[in-house]
Amino acid sequence: MLPSMPRQDRERFLAEPRVGVLGVTDSRGGDRAPLIVPVWYGYEPGGEVVVGTNRENIKSRLLRTAARFSLCVQDERRPYRYVSVEGPVTAIEDPIPPAVREALAHRYLDPEEARAYLTATSAQLTDDILFRMRPERWRSADFAAFAADFAEEGAGGNTG
Repeated sequence: MLPSMPRQDRERFLAEPRVGVLGVTDSRGGDRAPLIVPVWYGYEPGGEVVVGTNRENIKSRLLRTAARFSLCVQDERRPYRYVSVEGPVTAIEDPIPPAVREALAHRYLDPEEARAYLTATSAQLTDDILFRMRPERWRSADFAAFAADFAEEGAGGNTG
C-alpha cells in the first residue's frame, strides 16, 4: 500500500505552485486515450481547483463535454511525492476573470515576468475561460517513510 498523505498535507502540497497534469476523457470517438496536458492551475486548501484555457481549444471542448477532470501534481525530487484530485466541473467563467488570470501568472512567474507576461498576452482576457473543479477523490503518496525505512535498513546492514 502506498504511503498516502494526511488531508492537511495533501491540500498544502496541491496549493504549492506546481505545474499540474490535467486529464480529461477524450470523447471524439475511436480508440483515443484521455487527453493529458500540463497546465497552470490555482488551488487554496478546502477550495476548488481552477484552470484557465482558450475557449476554442480541444481541452476546453473536452472539459465541457466530460464535465469533470483530474489533475496530478508531483515533486520529482527524492523522496517522491504526488497528489491527484478528480471531480466535477462546478462552474465555467467566460471570460476568465482578470484577477484570476493575474493571480495565476503571479503564482508561476516572478513579479517582473508576470507583469510582462500579462501585458504580452492581454488578448487572452477575451479568449480564455476558467474551469472550476471541486475535488471529490484524492490520491496521494509521500515516499519519505519508505526512504527512511531503506536508509535504516542500509545502515543496519553495514554493522556486522
